[in-house]
Amino acid sequence: MKRQLHLLVIDPQNDFCDLPADLMPDGCAPSLPVTGAHQDMLRVAGLIRDGGAGLTQISVTLDAHHRYDIAHPTFWRSGNGEPVSPFTQIGAQQLRDGVYVPAADGALPRAQAYLDALESAGRYQLMVWPVHCEIGSWGQNIHGAVRAAYNGWEVAQLQVVAKLSKGSNPWTEHYSAVMAEVPDPQDPATQLNTGFLDTLVSAERIYICGEAGSHCVKASTEHIADYLEARQGRQALAKLVLLTDCMSPVPGFEDQQRDFLAAMLARGARLATSAEILPEWQANA
Repeated sequence: MKRQLHLLVIDPQNDFCDLPADLMPDGCAPSLPVTGAHQDMLRVAGLIRDGGAGLTQISVTLDAHHRYDIAHPTFWRSGNGEPVSPFTQIGAQQLRDGVYVPAADGALPRAQAYLDALESAGRYQLMVWPVHCEIGSWGQNIHGAVRAAYNGWEVAQLQVVAKLSKGSNPWTEHYSAVMAEVPDPQDPATQLNTGFLDTLVSAERIYICGEAGSHCVKASTEHIADYLEARQGRQALAKLVLLTDCMSPVPGFEDQQRDFLAAMLARGARLATSAEILPEWQANA
């Protein structure tokens, strides 16, 4: 009987990939390219092609944002009315002091409540990113090699790759595949996705890869680990396998990815390369 091996690919999207020019249509370019991501995705595609017959499930998460979003420059102005540049961090006290303000009239109370809640959680401070993964855009599309590989898997296995959308609520960041940074009580899509998490409970191994290791992979894995530990005990974290050569950090956040991997290793997860895990998949075919 086949072992239950589940591959989870976090946000393998064009906007996050440092694609070569010949893979970019005219007028298109990644808005938030992660150095190394293109090669990461080629390795993921190769794994699925060469070892996918041993997988019992593949899931892919997709960042899906509106242009107007609390983590995009369109949402913000400086206190003197100037545009806010990408990669600006905005703290709750700065908003209270008027250093930054929402561009829309009437948005201040909700934005202040959000930043206060975000900082109280102790995970992140708001980062203003370039507009990325805008719904319907080329940048939101999945890396072509990864899509071709999992399309082949769907045909060969007569199964559907699960696609999980996240990030369409403009009032909260949504790094994690399974819960927004500050869930909106009026929006179930921002709350803990127990339906998907329960599909991971039955897996014997969960292989996690994608972009970026410093942010969305990190946040997703942390939430998954917490859920598995709560449901099945600390020993359940041994089923998590982080594919270290199939993820890369946002430039400037290398330490955040390094610390995340070290923390997950300490909790009982396994770190492995694509070459190391391919025989496990092939043996399960």
